[in-house]
Order: sequence, then C-alpha cells, then structure tokens
Amino acid sequence: MLTHLQLRDFVLVDQAELELRPGLTALTGETGAGKSILVDALLLIAGGRAGGDVVRQGAERAEVTASFAALPQAVQSWLDAQAIEHAGELVVRRVIGADGRTRAYVNGQVVPLQALKELAQFLIEIHGQQEFQRLVNRGTQREMLDEHLADAALLTGIGVLYERHRACRRDFESLQAAAENRDSRLDLLRYQLAELDAEVTTAAAIEELMVDRKRIAGRGRLGVAAQTALSAAYESDGDSAHSLLAKAHAALRNVADADPQLAPAATLLAEAMINTQEAADALRHYLDALDIDPKRQEEIERHAAALETLARKHRLTVLELPEQRLRTETELQALDNVQLSLGKLELELAALTRDYRAAAQRLTQARNKAADQLSRHITQLMQALGMAGGQFAVAVTSSEGEFSAKGSDDIEFLVSANPGQAPKSLAKVASGGELSRISLAVQVAAAAKTSALCMVFDEVDAGIGGAVAEIVGRQLRELGERAQVLCVTHLAQVAAQAHSQFRVTKLTDGKITRTQVMSLGPPERVDEIARMLGGIDITEQARAHAREMLALAAAGTTVKKKRAPIARR
Repeated sequence: MLTHLQLRDFVLVDQAELELRPGLTALTGETGAGKSILVDALLLIAGGRAGGDVVRQGAERAEVTASFAALPQAVQSWLDAQAIEHAGELVVRRVIGADGRTRAYVNGQVVPLQALKELAQFLIEIHGQQEFQRLVNRGTQREMLDEHLADAALLTGIGVLYERHRACRRDFESLQAAAENRDSRLDLLRYQLAELDAEVTTAAAIEELMVDRKRIAGRGRLGVAAQTALSAAYESDGDSAHSLLAKAHAALRNVADADPQLAPAATLLAEAMINTQEAADALRHYLDALDIDPKRQEEIERHAAALETLARKHRLTVLELPEQRLRTETELQALDNVQLSLGKLELELAALTRDYRAAAQRLTQARNKAADQLSRHITQLMQALGMAGGQFAVAVTSSEGEFSAKGSDDIEFLVSANPGQAPKSLAKVASGGELSRISLAVQVAAAAKTSALCMVFDEVDAGIGGAVAEIVGRQLRELGERAQVLCVTHLAQVAAQAHSQFRVTKLTDGKITRTQVMSLGPPERVDEIARMLGGIDITEQARAHAREMLALAAAGTTVKKKRAPIARR
C-alpha cells in the first residue's frame, strides 16, 4: 500500500507530507483549494508526463516522492528483473526541473519513464471524472470483461495460437506466390547456379586468386626489387653482404684463441651469414615463381574478371559469392519440393485453424459467463446508487474478423437507465447524473479485480447527492476494506464514510498563494464535515450532525438506522 507521499515545490505546494493508512482516505477542501494537485502528483508517480509549469513559482525544481510497503509478488519480480534492491519496500521519486527536464528514480536508481509506467500498473490505479470517456471505448470494455474471466490462461492461449496461425499463413501464402511463378523462377535459378558453379569455389580460394592477380600485376616492380636485394645480399662480386660477413667472421675466428670475449661476436656473425644465405635462397625461389606461364597469367586474369562481373550482377563482393551460390542452390531445392512443402503447410494451417476456433469458442463461453456475472454486479450497484430499475448488460457477439489476438468476439456495454427502456450502448446515455453513477458503478466493479496497491477516485461522485451520496460513500468504504482507496470528494456523506481524512486549504498573504495539506483528527474531522454540510458558518447543529454521520459510518449503519443493500459478488 501507499504509506507516504511527499511533495516539494509542486504547483502551489511548497512542502507537504502525507502519512497514509489502509482503508478509505478522503481528501476534502474548498472548491479550488487544490485537492486535485495530490492526484496530479500521483499521476507523476504512475509515470505521467509533466512540464516545467508544475514547478512552484520561484523554485528550481519540483519533487514528488511516494513510499509503498507490503509489495505483491508482481512488484518484487519486476524489481528483481531490473536488479533493483528492495527488501520489501519501494520508494518512487520524480524530479521535474523548471526547464521541463524530468527524472524518475526507483529505490534511488534512475529508470526510464516507460519502465516506471510498467511498474506503476501494479502500484496505482486512478479513476477520474473523465473515466467515462475511456469506458465507452470498445477495447477498454473488452479488457474490463476479460479481467473477470475465471481462467485468464484462455486469453493467453488464444494469443499464442493467433501468432502461430498468422506465421503459418504468412509462410503458406509466400510459398504459394512463389509456386505460381515456379517455372520461370526455376529457369532463372538454374541459369544463375550454372554461372556460379563455373567460377565460384571457396572464399579462401577466391582470396588467394586475388592475391595472385595483384602480384602478377606488379611483377616487373617486384622482380626488380627482389633481384636488387639478392645481388646486395649474396651475388655481388666481392662486396655482397654475405662476402663482407664472411671476411668479418674469418678475422675474429683467427684471433678467437687470444681473447675469449670475441667469441660471442664471432657467433653472431656466423648466424648472420646463415640468415643471409637463407634470404638469398628465398629471393631466388620468389624470382622463379614470378616467371609465370603466360597461359596461367591469362587464366588468373580471366577468372578474377569473371568473379567481379558476377559480384556486380548480384550486388555483392567477390568474397560473398560462395554464400550466394549456397543460397541459390537452397532456393532451387526448395522450389523443386514446393508442392510437398505447400502440402505440409496446408495441413499445419488447417490444424492451427481448428485449434484456434476451438480455443476461441472456449473463450467466448467464458466471456459469456463473465458477462452475466458482471452485468448482474453492475446492475445491483446502479440500483444501489439510486437508479431504480436500471439495467446493465455486456453483449458478446461474433466479430467480423474471424482471427485476432483477442479472440473472435466484439464486446459492448449496454445500459438502460430507467424501467421499460431497452438497453442502449453506454456511449449513448445522455444524463450527466446518470453518467456519473453508471461510471462509478463500473469503476467499483472493475476495482474489485484490480491488482494495484492503491486506488484513487478523483471526484467521481460529481453530480450526485443526498441518500445516493451516502450509498456511494459506503460503496467506497466497503472497497476500502479490501484495498487502499484515496477519494477526492466534495460530499460530506462520502467523507464521513472514510477511515481517515485530509483537508486541503489554499492560503495567501496577498502576494504568494500556496496550498496546505493537513491530516485531520476526530475534532477536526467533525468541523470539516460540518463545514461541508453547512457552509462557512459552522453551527453546533451542523457539528452534531457531523458527529452522528461519523459515528454511524463507523458502526456501519445509515442515518435512518437501516442499511441499504450493497451488491457483493
């Protein structure tokens, strides 16, 4: 759950710290006091984007820090996968500079914004006044229904089968298109393979051929250099390197007995004579090799030119030609066996089609069952919220496109706000008050399946009041018994149902305006709820009514001492 929220220089808040508890927490205050600033801060923790305009005037940066405890396994697994140490605790921090630059930290480690969004789906779920706009989206409706499936593996399985079916169909259609041009393609491949077979050997052989060609091209210059070196080293009369070394070695050898210290030098000169003779032998061999047969020279040049022509034709380098030869041979063999391959793919595609349709049928059956349960649940919630005779239905129909990663069903939410009216698409419901209550009922039903640590409701009670407001409060309180719930509200009936409460106040000295967040104890809660009931002037009668509301909420009863039915699944 969310245990601590800290804001620093965020919008109108210079500094605020909230110690949060389990259950339902109400955030109240005058209209325009800045209650939604706290929701905006949590949106940042959830990976939302922000610009420099969220930085309080005069400050260099804004910071929002949220601490979470009692982490579920999904969060711990995510942290382990990212190599982030946690020890069962999580601290998420967002820093936004006045220049608009932003950074995100998880347990002190910098993470990309997209990674934070992945983590946030397990941490916070925010429902706002604009939630209805999202609810009318068919994709969202399908996702909400699928969250109520008894076996989530059905949806995963249909996705796997769809991908396998799509890959098999792609291979089949590709091979089928190739088969249609098989004869002409075979002729072309056979011609290309004959050309490649005639000239292409191995990459090593081609590389050696190109070295020989380069050597032949520079034969004159190479021969002169080798002959010059041979003459200087061995064949020059009297003054070759070998002759001079022999004289030097003989001179030292004649006096070696007189002084042993000359022996090492004599040895080195003897070795130099041997090396010089070996170099001369190597140069003679090289010069003999340069004297190449003209026919051999002509063949090397022809072969190299042919390889270069083939390389240009296939838009490759000459060293890549052996791989092209292998590819051509492989494609030729595949086309020779194309009918056999097509038959195998056709059988595989038929089997995958049967498997997919069977899995899609099982998913449809599961969706119909979940739709019945969800329809009854939301219908009960709507009636509890003052829409007597209201009906909610989830329609599951066959889609026009037979195959998709989400199955073969179209999902649509239908609603009838009044008795006797036929259910219509949720998008066509007109009344503002009805929209608010239907949206709240759907959100409460969806929240029952959430895996997030903390759920936030931002003035979702707008457009309702009276006894309905009290029922809304009790619904949120009941939800808070199962999970942590934060609710921004302007209704006393909702705030009274909270387990804890914060008041948001806007303060100004005429020059600077700032927002303050204060945790309310029992006396302060009485005054705040009395203010919400009676306005600016708080009377003792209003306080007495507020105390009664708080007492009855804690006891789990209504003002009339009669508990209205609350839908349970």
